[in-house]
Amino acid sequence: MQTVNIADLKNNLSSYIEMVKAGEEILVKDRNRPVARLMPLIAEENVDAEEARLVAAGVLRLPTRKKSNHFGKGDTPDVTMSDVIAVIRAERDED
Repeated sequence: MQTVNIADLKNNLSSYIEMVKAGEEILVKDRNRPVARLMPLIAEENVDAEEARLVAAGVLRLPTRKKSNHFGKGDTPDVTMSDVIAVIRAERDED
């Protein structure tokens, strides 16, 4: 991770943005104290306005890689909807 003071960042903003676009994270310092971090958004992801706001606020961090194609493809039990409903009703009626 590269580190930059605010004055240098202001003077060379375009070059630092190009570094971020290339995947590098940049730690921004004010008088040698860390105050912010610039990091790339994933271009392939569809980031809506709410996600962008949360990312900007530092509450949310977007994934750095795509999820595996095997995610959720494991063996799943073969259960009918009527069995599911019966279990839910039985649990509800226990009280």
